[in-house]
Amino acid sequence: MSTDNVDVSSLPTTTFSHRSLAWWGTLGFMVVEGTTLFIAVVAYFYLSRNYQTWPPEHIVQPSLLWPTVQVVLLLASLVPTGLADRAAYRIDLVKLRQWLFVTLVFELASVAVRWQEFLSLNVRWDTNAYGSSAWTLVGFHTTLLLADVIETAVLIALLFSKRRLDRHYSDATDVTFYWYFLVATWIPIYVIVYLGPRFM
Repeated sequence: MSTDNVDVSSLPTTTFSHRSLAWWGTLGFMVVEGTTLFIAVVAYFYLSRNYQTWPPEHIVQPSLLWPTVQVVLLLASLVPTGLADRAAYRIDLVKLRQWLFVTLVFELASVAVRWQEFLSLNVRWDTNAYGSSAWTLVGFHTTLLLADVIETAVLIALLFSKRRLDRHYSDATDVTFYWYFLVATWIPIYVIVYLGPRFM
């Protein structure tokens, strides 16, 4: 039984978007994490039904300064993230390194601001159901934020190392794809947790 030889030398050494298995893995993470965030939001509103006011009486409403700074910071981060994404698709190593590094700076700034956002809730996590649910929403998103910071930093290190591979360009587009998800999920959390109590 003979088999025909197939010449695959003309095939690309890396693939992007839905043609990449890693992209589907990233999308799967988004679905799981998005579902968890949705459940946390549902729990937040469910618990609010047990109180006449939300936040409960004698609890100061969340402050808006730092959470709003965070929203502006995250939206601004989409610029270098988008430029890094384009550079990865063009296989432009110099620009990819440059814009991923700028993206990492924004991510680190976002982590720093996040601590101020916890303080802006004006309630401890163990004070009552309101405090627990608000801290859970912000806290879970924070774990995703920290994971992305680590992933971006590791990718940058690989891009500067001798162990750099062609597939790391595809990995870069997955990292930017995930960052879009983090920014998109934070906006409704900001509205619910920080703005919502002023209208509930």
